[in-house]
Amino acid sequence: MFKNKLIVITLILGLVLFSFAGCANNNENNNGSNPVNNNSEVASNASTGSGSENTKAEEVELDGAVIIDGSGTVYPLMANIAEDYMTNEQENVSVQVGRAGSSAGFKKFIPGETDFSDASRKIKDTEIAELEANGMTFGEDVMEFVLAYDGLTIVINKNNDWATEMTREEIVNMFLASGNVSKWSDIRPEWPAEEIKFYGPNENHGTYEFFYEKILDEQDMVASANLQQEYSTLVDLVSNDVNAIAYFGYGYYATNTDKLQAVEVDFGNGPVAPTLDTIGMDLDYAGFTRPVFTYLNVKYALEKPQVLDFAKYVVSFDGAARLAGDNGFAPLPNEMYEAYQQQLENLK
Repeated sequence: MFKNKLIVITLILGLVLFSFAGCANNNENNNGSNPVNNNSEVASNASTGSGSENTKAEEVELDGAVIIDGSGTVYPLMANIAEDYMTNEQENVSVQVGRAGSSAGFKKFIPGETDFSDASRKIKDTEIAELEANGMTFGEDVMEFVLAYDGLTIVINKNNDWATEMTREEIVNMFLASGNVSKWSDIRPEWPAEEIKFYGPNENHGTYEFFYEKILDEQDMVASANLQQEYSTLVDLVSNDVNAIAYFGYGYYATNTDKLQAVEVDFGNGPVAPTLDTIGMDLDYAGFTRPVFTYLNVKYALEKPQVLDFAKYVVSFDGAARLAGDNGFAPLPNEMYEAYQQQLENLK
């Protein structure tokens, strides 16, 4: 009896040991094959994009604010980029875009009140000196980005059927105090002997400075020019007066073609209408083309992740490159945006 029990126990122990050995072999086989599976997953991740580390970085949820002010011309584009970023990228980041004007924007940016400063003209040497006086080195602590190209547009009333085409010289001369132009007939005798109402943006705007410095060559503007802070006001003034004429960025004309018409400008080879196909530094409307900018406080970008993240979005192909045309700007060549993206990636 005892012998029989011993045999049964021995058989049971044998079965247990056999099962354990089988499990151990299976575990060894699985452990040997897992690295292959893992490598396949890594390869798959690498082939589909930027890898697991970048994917995690892209998925980081940011918060806080990004403060921008400056150019009223650049405002529609930057506001569109900000809206797109908050909707599609970082809904917890508040991007606040103002439009005080290029010069007014720099007055806030230089003492550190804003993260970005939009401008429809290049920063001045005097402003760079002010930055340095505040302990910031231009090019190191402040980065300059060209966002797109804008075409300075001369606009008239929809019912003006005589001044639809003008030479560059006629436009410059009529806006100069020394031009002695007060009536349309002073430009061409066959035009109406009616007083011209001159309008434009005021001194806060880079558009005024571009027009004064680059177009009028820093000569005095006609004394009767009515200069305004708001572009919407200029649109209304011109749309309600057949004898009115004004200048501003192409984007504001493009969104008000039902109220205004653009003067076709002859730069020497025939009249050219401002369009996204003619605006560019080497295109037919080059004579009135200018770059528009934004300036980044690099110190803030390194201190505040949301500022750097938004900066990368601004110069990405989802940012200015894609949205420029929708806001009346001609986009830059792709390689320029790529160069800006690399500069931001290299920030440390």
